[in-house]
Amino acid sequence: MGMRKNRRIEITVSHQRLNVLEDYKIVFSTPVSTALRGLGCESGSLKTPPGNFVVSEKFGDGEPVGTIFRGRIATGEMAESNSPEDQITSRILWLDGVEPSNANTKGRYIYIHGTNDEARLGAPVSHGCIRLANTAIIDLFDLVETGTSVTIA
Repeated sequence: MGMRKNRRIEITVSHQRLNVLEDYKIVFSTPVSTALRGLGCESGSLKTPPGNFVVSEKFGDGEPVGTIFRGRIATGEMAESNSPEDQITSRILWLDGVEPSNANTKGRYIYIHGTNDEARLGAPVSHGCIRLANTAIIDLFDLVETGTSVTIA
């Protein structure tokens, strides 16, 4: 599978930041938005699950920056920053929990994804997912493969 030098994703909720580490060195860093309601694994809680995960699937390769996804399918529509809708844009990394406490993560549709609400990155405002700027999610998408480990703490 050719995993690149132990590359992994660490999301620090207290700092609203995502880092990609390669052999303990940060090779990519960007602000994020995690859940407004904090950390938790309960279905329907709108919380970001903590713990260890893997990137189970990737969606959006080659789509234009700002493309809106519905049901992980590119709609051909472009994000609008003034839309009240929480849009999933540009790329999707679908997380799967690897611990008993967060094993329901994939079924909760917890993603790392681009957002139309870039102005509020750095503050916890999401409905459970991890939101990134559109250019940042595209860079991240290209840096990591399915199977990459993710830690949220």
